[in-house]
Amino acid sequence: MGDCGEWRGLSPADGIVFLGVSTLSLDAKGRLAVPARYRARLESSCGSQLVVTINPREPCLWMYPLPEWEEIARKLSRLPTLNPQNQLMQRLILGHAQEVEMDSQGRILLGAQLRDYAGLVSKAAVVGQGHKFEIWDEDRWAGQRLAWLAAAGEPGPELSAELEGLAL
Repeated sequence: MGDCGEWRGLSPADGIVFLGVSTLSLDAKGRLAVPARYRARLESSCGSQLVVTINPREPCLWMYPLPEWEEIARKLSRLPTLNPQNQLMQRLILGHAQEVEMDSQGRILLGAQLRDYAGLVSKAAVVGQGHKFEIWDEDRWAGQRLAWLAAAGEPGPELSAELEGLAL
């Protein structure tokens, strides 16, 4: 795969896009296995270095390959801190960030504070989101997924300009 720089500017052409949902178990120590289909790519590209933080708007975690995270952290940390919303996001996203490394069995150790925030106890849904993963409690994911599907079928607000231009 090459060096860490390959993670920047992810696109389907890169072949490094995280997709799909994997349901996985957490062990008694709070370790979670990274989906098997991504382990080798993560290991060879950046030595299995990942960062996990909270999603400040939903009860789940975000997990990034280290180079992708570094770009996000750089942008967040450069926002003017006199803006209260900027400072809030910096405190929540940067302040909860935890560097993790996959062990030889492809597991990462999620700290107690992160597990508590997302309500992770025994089963997790690891959801590919292109350049990152979301980590949800499995039951919460299932309920939220049903709510999102119902909302998607309802007439609602207009699509964003970005979505209107997207050919699916």
